Amino acid sequence: MKRNFIYINGKKSVLIEFSDAADDKKVTDVYIDDIKYKFQDENDNKLDYAIAAKRKMYEQFLNNQFENLTILTGAGSSIGIGKTNKGRLLSQLWDDVENDITEKILKRLCVLVKYNDKDKKGEYIKNLEKLLSLANIAKDYVEDIPVEGEAKIEIDAIIKIIEKTIRVKCTLELPEGSPHQEFLEKITKRKVTNPRVKIFTLNYDTLFEQAGRKSNYTIIDGFSFSIPRTFSGRNFDNDIVSRNSSRVKEEDNFIQKVFHLYKPHGSIDWEKENDTIYQREGVLNPLMIFPKDSKYESSYEQPYFEMMSRFQQNLRNENVLLICIGFSFSDKHIVTAIIEALEQNPSFQLIVVNKGIDDFSAHFKPFYEAAKKYNNIALIDEEFIDFAKYYPNLKSYNQEDSKKIIINNNISIDE
Repeated sequence: MKRNFIYINGKKSVLIEFSDAADDKKVTDVYIDDIKYKFQDENDNKLDYAIAAKRKMYEQFLNNQFENLTILTGAGSSIGIGKTNKGRLLSQLWDDVENDITEKILKRLCVLVKYNDKDKKGEYIKNLEKLLSLANIAKDYVEDIPVEGEAKIEIDAIIKIIEKTIRVKCTLELPEGSPHQEFLEKITKRKVTNPRVKIFTLNYDTLFEQAGRKSNYTIIDGFSFSIPRTFSGRNFDNDIVSRNSSRVKEEDNFIQKVFHLYKPHGSIDWEKENDTIYQREGVLNPLMIFPKDSKYESSYEQPYFEMMSRFQQNLRNENVLLICIGFSFSDKHIVTAIIEALEQNPSFQLIVVNKGIDDFSAHFKPFYEAAKKYNNIALIDEEFIDFAKYYPNLKSYNQEDSKKIIINNNISIDE
């Protein structure tokens, strides 16, 4: 028998037990808060019951009112989403690189830069981040000496091809029915007196930007509203208010449908010329921190430093909830800020939403163990598309609906 948690939040949990036989994945038992649930009918769909219990628990958690709401998304919020290109994992990008430079060249590159990670079958483990890290170290002092009949490998040229492949594959077009729009609509239904929702995405794509524009949001992303759009960290301190309403009430009247967007690893539509950073379409050399071990050091350069500073600042606020979606917890600089918040901010709460609850990797195990002890950490086994669908819809804060006036004019003249 195999056991998996699908929800953990202190003493609250949902655990499923099932056969790990290759031809049988049927759930045999469900444990709610460590107590085996007794089904009246053994033919009941136990998996459906467990999933419903999980969603009810995280709905109750999210129905609490948090003054500050911060979202952090990784690759899991883009995987499989897009019209032509679809969001990719790093392992899938390895395959894309192999298609672009051929399997033979990729294997020669691995040997040249001493990338030796292989599985039990002797095949290379598809860790593109580590390969790029080794290639960047080797490019200045390692020279390829090809055998007769083979072309010489120029490491720097291969790196540029890999980076182009990443850029092309991360250029995504928002499809109909994308979860990004539904998610934005729900998380921005808040008291008008609360700070704006802050979204930090580690993805290079522009799915959140496209979703925001499609739903007529104003996005405060650090760039000017004038054309050309240029970056300044001071732009994050701006907000949008209605002046007419403010004059009547003699107070700020913040308009609806505004959120902050931060991209700590850069974006496919950012470009740097001299000392100015622009946001443009069709950028050929985008300003991005490509996956490699030096990305921690790169985060101390602008504009990434501004984004990271804002992230740390937000986690230090009172009554703050951080929701991590599709984030692997392998980025040292991000994880360090989250750990600091857990240790130093008594009002900080954390929700982690991933496909599967990781209970074995070294970088996530501390969070797994902490979630079983403390009720301010919740781990949820859920894909982004389903989390967006089942995120509670706080209708009481739908100001647009609350302002609608309905007049019943179905009255007879003779009455």
